[in-house]
Amino acid sequence: MAHQNSRDVDSFMEGLKKRNPHENEFHQAVREVATSVIPFVNENVRYRDEQIFERMTEPDRIVIFRVTWVDDEGRIRANRAWRVQFNNAIGAYKGGLRFHPSVTQSVLKFLGFEQTFKNSLTGLPMGGAKGGSNFNPRGKSDREVMRFCQSLMTELHRHIGENTDVPAGDIGVGAREIGYLFGQYKRLENEFVGTITGKGLAFGGSAGRTEATGHGCVYFGNHVLEAAGESMQGRTVGVSGSGNVALYAAQKATELGGKVITLSDSGGFIHDPDGIDAEKLAFVQDLKEVQRGRISAYADKYPAATFTADARPWAVPMQVALPCATQNELSLGDANTLIGNGVRLVCEGANMPTELDAVHALQSSGVLFGPAKAANAGGVAVSGMEQSQNAQRVSWSAQEVDEKLRGVMSDIHSQCVEYGGAEKAGDPVDYVKGANLAGFVKVADAMLSYGAV
Repeated sequence: MAHQNSRDVDSFMEGLKKRNPHENEFHQAVREVATSVIPFVNENVRYRDEQIFERMTEPDRIVIFRVTWVDDEGRIRANRAWRVQFNNAIGAYKGGLRFHPSVTQSVLKFLGFEQTFKNSLTGLPMGGAKGGSNFNPRGKSDREVMRFCQSLMTELHRHIGENTDVPAGDIGVGAREIGYLFGQYKRLENEFVGTITGKGLAFGGSAGRTEATGHGCVYFGNHVLEAAGESMQGRTVGVSGSGNVALYAAQKATELGGKVITLSDSGGFIHDPDGIDAEKLAFVQDLKEVQRGRISAYADKYPAATFTADARPWAVPMQVALPCATQNELSLGDANTLIGNGVRLVCEGANMPTELDAVHALQSSGVLFGPAKAANAGGVAVSGMEQSQNAQRVSWSAQEVDEKLRGVMSDIHSQCVEYGGAEKAGDPVDYVKGANLAGFVKVADAMLSYGAV
């Protein structure tokens, strides 16, 4: 049976690659899910006969458009942008916008596909989508970013809405960009509704949204450790990245008793054996958000720390690894190094940061592994809460939001245990399988209910 399932996965992937050539990131994301879902579908004929997984891997629609804008020198510039509306079976499309030179249709399809499962796991009525542009906001003035955002929204506004598609931020799209995007949406539509999340507190944002993905990742990781009879207390923690996800994951890991020793950016990583405490995190936050500087400045400020250029932090011995930067940042070689150094938990804060063969190596070595679609769902969960607050015209306190976030991450962990639990006594929970199946079943059941649509 296992051999037949493997052949079915390979056959499915062969067809998907023919339909979606050269989209390697999308292929990787689908294979990771297919490995869990296809054996399950083979045992449940109602899903198989209705071609549910085949339909689930085809986006509802993809909108592609040009964004023309004027730089500070008066030159006309043009970028490409997309909105991938992947699946709205359980609610309006929901997913971030990413501005980065690496953005392609393949990247956005993988992110939208993952978002469908992630949003399902939250228990909130949100479908999956993703969008963005190959525009690079780094080095651009505020006025240039404003003009780009306004031009992008001039086209995008006709494809989104509070009951249709609700974008949010992602890499390259922070508070500044969300403000410009929402301002232009409001201007064009002449209405003030919660069509974009991640907004500032002054205009409809939710307390705790900025922190949610990082905090949620650590809450989930701590649940995984506790289920194994352990905890974050006293662990050395390596974090990659230095954006919101990384900084707030580091913050929460420290609050739960961990000792965070690394952060990184595209230029390299810092290692601080003394630990990155609250004061040091505040320095990094100001460095990245206000000064827009590089992580190397940390080693200048704190002499006990070292900076390693053009490298990721996974060679540093650590007991908990939190990859919070970007996709495919943790390779098989990195995984083997982590295993050799005694890592106990890898919990994904970024989207698909671990290559597929690295995931298999970690799991087969007994390392606890928290997959992104479960571990980083806290951000979109609080985005969903922001939608609820906007619809009700209320604002919840940071304490209320954090309490709800803790509940969501606990529920996600329970779903993963239910669907990925041990088949025989003594086996570990397979959190990858659990997240995939739990996310799949809810969306699949909704699709079955609609018939052939």
